[in-house]
Amino acid sequence: MMTPTQRVARWLAVDTARKEIAGHLALLPPSPNGLDEMIGSFKNAPAFDEVMTLGRAFRASEPYPNAPGDPA
Repeated sequence: MMTPTQRVARWLAVDTARKEIAGHLALLPPSPNGLDEMIGSFKNAPAFDEVMTLGRAFRASEPYPNAPGDPA
């Protein structure tokens, strides 16, 4: 079992390490947003419109299932 002095020393070590890591992270360049990279990437793909049409047709043909507990 740790003594109170050992606990304080361990807490201070962890807090110092956390501050050091936070300092390193602050210097890193921001990471790119994956969503921004995907938006528009299929804009000129011939199959995109077909996939969108098929998806809409499928959703329209299948009724949404009832949520659990909803009357049938």
